[in-house]
Amino acid sequence: MSKLVPELRFKEFSGEWEEKHLNDISDIVRGGSPRPIDNYMTTDLDGLNWLKIGDVDKNSKYVKYTKERVKTSALSKTREVNFGDLILSNSMSFGRPYIMKIKSCIHDGWIAVTNIKENIQSDYLYYLILSPNSQSFFIDNAAGGGIRNLNADIIKSLPTYFPKSEKEQQKIASCLSSLDALIEATSKKSDALKKHKKGLMQQLFPSEGEKVPKLRFDGFSGEWEENILNDISDIVRGGSPRPIDNYMTTELGGLNWLKIGDVDKNSKYVTYTKERVKTSALSKTREVKFGDLILSNSMSFGRPYIMKIKSCIHDGWIAVTNIKENIHSDYLYYLILSPNSQKFFIDNAAGGGIKNLNADIIKSLPIFFPKDPNEQQKIAACLSSLDTLIEATSKKVEALKKHKKGLMQQMFVSGEA
Repeated sequence: MSKLVPELRFKEFSGEWEEKHLNDISDIVRGGSPRPIDNYMTTDLDGLNWLKIGDVDKNSKYVKYTKERVKTSALSKTREVNFGDLILSNSMSFGRPYIMKIKSCIHDGWIAVTNIKENIQSDYLYYLILSPNSQSFFIDNAAGGGIRNLNADIIKSLPTYFPKSEKEQQKIASCLSSLDALIEATSKKSDALKKHKKGLMQQLFPSEGEKVPKLRFDGFSGEWEENILNDISDIVRGGSPRPIDNYMTTELGGLNWLKIGDVDKNSKYVTYTKERVKTSALSKTREVKFGDLILSNSMSFGRPYIMKIKSCIHDGWIAVTNIKENIHSDYLYYLILSPNSQKFFIDNAAGGGIKNLNADIIKSLPIFFPKDPNEQQKIAACLSSLDTLIEATSKKVEALKKHKKGLMQQMFVSGEA
């Protein structure tokens, strides 16, 4: 068996690490739920914090607050955890640890890592449990069929490897914590840019009852034209040849076949499809061309995409095609994506629990546009530049997360021979 040392190590440290099970360095206990819970809830300030899954920020390292409290009489029927303890959900996003920054009671959906030995730092243990090897251990050993879950025994048996030097533990935790801070800052920048874009779109397009937008580029004036989408384009639904398996092909001469899963939900364009259909499917489906817009009529309905390829679309798509020459496709994309247009779709969507769009709803979407194509182009270019910046920031977040994962794989002992 290989020595218990990580692949990547700070140069000032040496020597083998220790190997234990999580249960050897802490107590693993399950939360408890007093029932009926409503009898124990309180709004009194002297009540005990009551931590629910929804109180936890899934992107955070710490638990800092709870929304609700329980009476002190609940203490004998639940579990109270302390500042510095770790908690893990045993079902939803199971195995993801959090460090307590408050004292709180936890229900039976939580498992706590408490009474951590003095020679083990909580921050180090947090990252060790979060590391790919530990998470793989939980996934491989989780109980259940369709819905997988953890129990205290699985968590107790987690292999833990740690350097004897607390300074080395602290340095590892500090390194990963600094990376977390950078990820958080970059994520906040991405969220701020998205919020700015939404606010800008509300000002660049006329509000309900208005003929001109609140914000306009210099050099443009005059009222905008008002229409409905059906007057400036053709709105058509896709079609699905059935049985679809009879029409699928791998031949290069086949026609592109666009499925929901082919579309990047954060993208503006459709640039590829994974599958093709035979040319004989053409009479039973709908082919859209470069520059057409498509919208899903159910999943994430109303979100537009611009076609950068020619493709057949199934009946889950509705296409905006034959767009009039005086309407810029990119402008129309952002107009349909704007808060007012999206609200129109939500307000008019058909169905009860699962809402969906149909061609008639999309046809009736109110459309406002400046007569001058240069103004349309300027609006589209402004929002497109912002999209480019958002995309670059989002990619940076993903790259940082990938770097962190790779770093964690090297900074902790795997325990493999």
